[in-house]
Amino acid sequence: MIAFCRGMLKEVMNLDTRLTSRLFRLVIVASVSLMRIACLSAQSIYTPGEVADGHRLYLASCAGCHGPEGDAIPGVTLGQGKFRRASSDNDLVQIIRNGIAGTAMPPGNFSPTQAKVIVAYVRSLAETPARAGSTDGVASRGEVLFDGKGDCLKCHRVKNSGSRLGPDLTDIGNLRTAAELERSLLDPGAEVLPQNRLIRVVLKNGSTVTGRLLNQDTFSVQLIDGNNKLLSLPRSSMNEVTFLDQSIMPSYRDKFSMGELRDLVSYLISLKGISPQ
Repeated sequence: MIAFCRGMLKEVMNLDTRLTSRLFRLVIVASVSLMRIACLSAQSIYTPGEVADGHRLYLASCAGCHGPEGDAIPGVTLGQGKFRRASSDNDLVQIIRNGIAGTAMPPGNFSPTQAKVIVAYVRSLAETPARAGSTDGVASRGEVLFDGKGDCLKCHRVKNSGSRLGPDLTDIGNLRTAAELERSLLDPGAEVLPQNRLIRVVLKNGSTVTGRLLNQDTFSVQLIDGNNKLLSLPRSSMNEVTFLDQSIMPSYRDKFSMGELRDLVSYLISLKGISPQ
């Protein structure tokens, strides 16, 4: 719908300039105004509050499959603002709530208002070119900081090195933008994806185990603890299991200079997975 409207506007504005009678100019102005109204009706205008609410819902319910930037599924890039099965925001709301039959897109347990604010966030991805991010740092210097001063391998893993306590960063450059990575380094608690939350288990003997949840069932909980050990804890041995909403990752705001921060982000962006041999 939007593409059609833009095309029609272009055609109208390119009409022969010799037709300059006052009446015809009035007709053009009226036509352009009507077309603009029609185009705007296909895509709503959202408030910053709606975008923020949608961002929270998206991270909690959608990012697990689509990724934080909506580009984790091959062939589906939400940030481009173009959709094969939707021409309006109302269409997107229906897809979010009802899913797409015959595909991996399931129905979502959202109210119309919740689905609408998720659309608001998805639209904001396309409206903010800077989200793609860029960095003028030096990746090789960033790697030295990552391994040394930042002590990042204590929690994270890159290829065959490091810990499994935190998220594996081997292909983080394919999943996050430079702007997002910088934000995570400066304010790691601002955005914690559900799959990256840690759990705290209080055992009946009084001891406490904190780690990253791998799996759980009726009888046991499997996790990676702070010593990078795989543990399988019987539920019969537990008093309490709690998810931690706050990140245990420290802020590097006061540890790195801005130049070092750019180098580190540049290194993280360069991590695109393990190359085939």
